[in-house]
This record gives sequence, structure tokens and C-alpha cells, in this order.
Amino acid sequence: MAFVGKKFPNISVNAMNDMGDTFKLNVLEEAQKNNKKVVLFWYPKDFTFVCPTELHAFQAALGEFEKRNTIVIGASCDTPEVHFAWLSTDKDNGGIEGVTYPILADSNRNLSSVLGILDIQNEVYDEETETVQVEGDNVTYRATYIIDEEGVVQHESINNMPLGRNVGEYLRLVDALTHVQEKGEVCPANWEEGKEAMSANRDGVASYLSAHAN
Repeated sequence: MAFVGKKFPNISVNAMNDMGDTFKLNVLEEAQKNNKKVVLFWYPKDFTFVCPTELHAFQAALGEFEKRNTIVIGASCDTPEVHFAWLSTDKDNGGIEGVTYPILADSNRNLSSVLGILDIQNEVYDEETETVQVEGDNVTYRATYIIDEEGVVQHESINNMPLGRNVGEYLRLVDALTHVQEKGEVCPANWEEGKEAMSANRDGVASYLSAHAN
């Protein structure tokens, strides 16, 4: 189920911060009560391979997101305790020490199940044991959501496990969303902050394509 154009699910989830505090975090409320955009990115597992590179990349860009009135939140299905162990492990040992944004600990899968981003495959009912058997680790794909100040999802994307994200693309998308909100224009292909946008009508696209024929 796609959530673009809809309110983000109103579900509170355990989260961990770099101080070792476990607390409840509701992504929808974070956007609405703070009047900020939210970039929420899910990754499969703590203490793995591609994942720490992404968490450090979002941390390195945190100041740029903050300039754009945007909160960054990480998320996986690990427990808060495992998150804190990883936060307490230095980079030289594959850890994420130095990450300061909150990380959701959706260990009961309440939110990730609603979002439909778990890698469950081939559910089969086993008559002998009377249980449902599944393939997959029951962890999340690399799903990313951009949520506006009203709590509406404006962007949703999902990468498979081996494919790391380009953090700069999410900065570009936040810039595009802000431009649309403030200028009432739409952003064409490959648009970046400072480039020309266009009016959402026949004359607007004709003028833009004429000016950018090459």
C-alpha cells in the first residue's frame, strides 16, 4: 500500500537516542507538533554492512536537513538495547558512535507491518505444526519517507537490501517540496535549488521546454 498523499500512520514506537534513553516517538506527531518536515529512513539490521554507511551519511548531512526545517529519524526492527550497543560502538569497529538523531526500535513490527516494508515472503501454512511458515528475516527493506508539516507523506521509496541510498537526493527532494510550498510552482526533472521551476499549466511547460530545448 502506497502512503504518498496520505497521513503517515498515527503509531507510537519505542526509540533510542545517543544518550541511552528509551522513549516513545510518534512520527506523525513529530511533524505536526514541531511544524517540521520529517525524513524517516528504515534499514534492515544493526551491526551489518551497508547500514552503518547510511546512518553516518545522514548524520553528516544533519546540519543541512536542520537548515531546511527537517527532522531526521532512523528506524529498524532491532530493540532499543541493541541500538544503544551499536551507538556505543566506534566507526573502526563498524559502529555508529556519533549519530545523534533518534532511531526507532520497531521490534514488535507494529509500524513496519502497517507500512508493508518487511521482507516476508512465501507465507505457507504448515498443517503438521498448525503454524504459518515464512521466508525472509522479517526485517525492513531500505524504505524512506518524506513527511510534510501536516503529517502527509510526500515521498516514499524502497530499496532492496544491497542498495544504499544517496542522502543528497533527499535534500534535493526536501528543497523541491519547499519550493512547491512557497512558490506554488512545480519542479521539473533534475531540478535543484536555484534552478528554474515552472507553472503547472500548458503555457508553463511550453515556456520551460522552449527555454531548455538542449
